[in-house]
Amino acid sequence: MSSPISIVFHSGYGHTEKLAQAVAQGSGGTLLAIDAQGELPPDAWARLAASRAIVFGSPTYMGNVSWQFKKFADASSSVWARQGWKDKLAAGFTNSAGLNGDKLAALHAMFTLSQQHGMVWASTGMPPANVKASTRDDINYLASFAGLMATTPADAGVDELAAGDLATARAFGERVADLVRRYN
Repeated sequence: MSSPISIVFHSGYGHTEKLAQAVAQGSGGTLLAIDAQGELPPDAWARLAASRAIVFGSPTYMGNVSWQFKKFADASSSVWARQGWKDKLAAGFTNSAGLNGDKLAALHAMFTLSQQHGMVWASTGMPPANVKASTRDDINYLASFAGLMATTPADAGVDELAAGDLATARAFGERVADLVRRYN
């Protein structure tokens, strides 16, 4: 039996995939990668239909989701027409090189997609690490509430994501799993 949680994401260089894996570790969710051409694996649409929660993920490119993620979002219009994701739980995550990097715009794109589908959006539900003693290894160091945000320097490898961002991703996955248990 597949997980009631699907994590559908695009990752251009592997950093967002690493976050998706951490979200999956926390949630027990199934990873559904959008490929370089903006396509999903053959059984992905059926998995999404069977899911109780869908977590969206994309790098933030030029202040928005990647074109591959946007292609997936546009392709979901046939699901929208039959209200196939209505009342499912939704959440989102993103990563970019800059500390800000306009990540909130990417999260808003995912939020808007979820609202078009009539889904129920889950916040991070975690306080920010916003005191002087806070470090990059702390949970929610980027202080995001609308969804998971991470930052990886442009010249950093996939294995160089901040420990705090990966811990935040696992905690975010745990939150989504908890919400699925509570509300479904």
